[in-house]
Formats: sequence, structure tokens, C-alpha cells
Amino acid sequence: MPFRDGNAGFSLILKRNCSISPAALAGVFVALALVVLAIGTGFAIAGAWLVLPFAGLEVLLLVAAYLAYARRATDYERIELESGRLTVEVAEAQKTSRYEMEARRARVVLEDERVLLQGAPEQLELGRHLDAHRRAEFAAELQKRLRI
Repeated sequence: MPFRDGNAGFSLILKRNCSISPAALAGVFVALALVVLAIGTGFAIAGAWLVLPFAGLEVLLLVAAYLAYARRATDYERIELESGRLTVEVAEAQKTSRYEMEARRARVVLEDERVLLQGAPEQLELGRHLDAHRRAEFAAELQKRLRI
């Protein structure tokens, strides 16, 4: 785990493994849409005008796919320990939540391959962007660092 150690604590950011940024994907989708519309227009000019509405439908589906991807592409979890305070910031679909608690009261539990942080008013699930093996490593390392 790439924990960044500081003088009195640590910082860790967990985020999705996105192979392409939303801006780059938008460029790809625009290029695809232009190709689809050019082909559809070519068929419409040749007399097969029914191809054009389906090309338009395909472009709309490309837009929907892009929006679905872009909405979750920047999700992350930031976990910081500083001066005995544990701060967890969770960003999901453009909504950011921040939780703070005393580190000595925080408890990390691995339950059914889920990492749960207990000690806040509610229990938080962490490491959702990690695979099962990395989640177990993360839980062990976080528990160890909270006890130091």
C-alpha cells in the first residue's frame, strides 16, 4: 500500500484504476460519433435514409455510456491520520462526504471481504476500489498504523 508517512501520521488515497481520463474518453467518443454520423449521412445521401435515425440513436447511446463512465471515474477515498485524528473523505459520483474520529477509538474489521471502519457514528466501508487480496492487505496495514 502506498501510505505516505508524515511526521505525526499518514495519508492514503484509494481511487479507481481508470485507464483513460474522462476528457480523453470524451475525445474518443466525439470521434466515434462523427464517424457514425458521417457514415449515416453517406447512406442517407445514397438513398438509404433510414440509416440516419439509427446512427443518431447510436450517438445518443455513446453519450449515455460516456456519462455513466465519467460520473464514477473520479471516485476516491482519502484516509489521513494527523495529531490523533483520523479523517476519511469519500467521493462518489460527485458527492463528497467527510468523516472524522479519534484514531485510538477507530477499529478496522475485515468482514466478508469488506473493510469496515468502526468508531464513527456509523460504520464506513473502505477499500471498495481494491480487489479482495489488496483489501485484506489494506485492512491489516491500516489497523497496524492506527495502533502505532
